[in-house]
Amino acid sequence: MGKVEEFEELRPLLFSIAYRILGSVGEAEDAVQETWLRYDASATLPASTKAYLSAAVTRISIDVLRSARVRREAYVGPWFPEPLLDDPYQDPARSVELADSVSTAALLLLERLSPLERAVFVLREVFAFGFDEVAAAVGRSEAACRQLLVRARRHMREGRPRFAADSLERQELATRFFDALANGDVGGLQHLLAADAQLVSDGGGNAPQLARTVVGAENVARVLGTAFPLMLRIGVTFEPHEVNGQPGAVFRDRDGRVLNVLALDVLDGRIQAVRGMINPDKLRHLGPVADAWAVDREVKQARRREA
Repeated sequence: MGKVEEFEELRPLLFSIAYRILGSVGEAEDAVQETWLRYDASATLPASTKAYLSAAVTRISIDVLRSARVRREAYVGPWFPEPLLDDPYQDPARSVELADSVSTAALLLLERLSPLERAVFVLREVFAFGFDEVAAAVGRSEAACRQLLVRARRHMREGRPRFAADSLERQELATRFFDALANGDVGGLQHLLAADAQLVSDGGGNAPQLARTVVGAENVARVLGTAFPLMLRIGVTFEPHEVNGQPGAVFRDRDGRVLNVLALDVLDGRIQAVRGMINPDKLRHLGPVADAWAVDREVKQARRREA
């Protein structure tokens, strides 16, 4: 097997590592490409191609994350990771870890970790790399990596209880949610939401977004149940789709361009959070992006006509 073939075989793994460290599809793809350039330029073949490439993409991702954190501090409004509709890397033996680690809630918790803690957690806890491989990847001793992992695990446990939701139950809940959303059934939505449910949107200052987080099942249901039926009436469509391993949907304007992505955080049989990604810069990897401002104006006009 040549260099190109070896690299392409490992590309899904490399992207999945980089995405979990960076929370960005575009930055993860760039990190994988930079890894290839370094590998292609190397005159010697490593003893383990997987270990070499995984270490390279990890180090590149750590460097990118350190600079990205400065930009995120100046970000307008809530910051969410770029939505990932399909994880290219699959491992049946670690399906639970892979699905849990790519959820929006988990990625937001990973943001609380230092770049090194995040990289160690991803390599060891998610992909089950040996401590010797983790140490080589992040440039620290095995003992130091064990300490980094202990701190990372503590932060993750404190932020969110680990809960493996039944996929069928979760999907049924999502189906009922989107049916109620399309019909403007405020009562039906409220019944599906946790008492302290939250509605949050990420527009990054580049699209209309909520002025603040909406909290409480009644408030969230009212906002969603009044806004989305109006959107559907002006030609917006949606298709249910798994988003970061959780139930969600992709919304499009009447011309089929991506308007926003909704992701549902499900826990204990209720929807804990509804997260809307509407920042066009974070949707471009999904295809042509809609003019969210124009859609917002149409929705407001439709609301005035019905008033």
